[in-house]
Amino acid sequence: MAASSASPQLKLVTCAILLLPLFVTTVTSDDIFLDWHVSADFNLKPVSIDQPVITINGMFPGPLINATTNDVVHVNVYNNLDDPLLFTWNGIQQRLDSWQDGVSGSNCPIQPGKNWTYVFQTKDQIGTFSYFPSINFLKAGGGFGPIRVNNRAVISVPFPKPEAEYDVLIGDWYSSSYKDIRSRLDMRDVLPPGWMLINGKRPYMHNLSQSYETFNVTPGKTYLLRISNVGTAWSFNFRIQNHQMVLVETEGSYVNQIPLESLDVHVGQSYSVLVTANQYAADYLAYNFFYQ
Repeated sequence: MAASSASPQLKLVTCAILLLPLFVTTVTSDDIFLDWHVSADFNLKPVSIDQPVITINGMFPGPLINATTNDVVHVNVYNNLDDPLLFTWNGIQQRLDSWQDGVSGSNCPIQPGKNWTYVFQTKDQIGTFSYFPSINFLKAGGGFGPIRVNNRAVISVPFPKPEAEYDVLIGDWYSSSYKDIRSRLDMRDVLPPGWMLINGKRPYMHNLSQSYETFNVTPGKTYLLRISNVGTAWSFNFRIQNHQMVLVETEGSYVNQIPLESLDVHVGQSYSVLVTANQYAADYLAYNFFYQ
């Protein structure tokens, strides 16, 4: 009797050991390698004024970092400015590698003429983020750009796949050199920003606007706008003429989907909204009402 009662127990243990490997999944990630040459460009003149604009590989705003959850991003930054330089990856959590965050105290600045490679992982993250220079008031001269962290293929997104995605970087802009503004920050007569730029371009219908940002859409299709405030001082209220937005993500988290007529975005914040082109085919304006 003793032998017969022990036999089923042995069989159950054996089955459990055999089934365990079936539930093991492997988390994969990619390495993304980027070379950035950071320079001052005096020819761009986003507001028709001679002023240095900080570019990355000749681009203003800088290039998109398009990553997926758990990817490892390598950014080799060559500092061609005459100021020390640090980049911060706004919203990336930097788990176990806080020294890659690119802020004063956690990183040593990259000196002029030198380079340094940031290595960070988008560990367990999704969403819309941005990067920018974090010291010496360099952000007021540019050097900012978008970050997308996409879901892994095995993780579903809580809304239908949009027709396309657009990065919308909006921020205040000064009418003089960031160096001039920096030298006057402790004085009472420092002037506030004078412009709002969308992806480095001036407002539509302004008498100094030779170029402005446009997004082409197809009637009936839905689009994802990844909106970030990359300015230094002003918040703004974003809305699209005759269109409603649906908020789907903020600061790296999906949210209860909320229909909105407008959206307040403060400095450093990022949001993702869905917009459906459900009106008659025409040109529609995106409004940015700014406030301090």
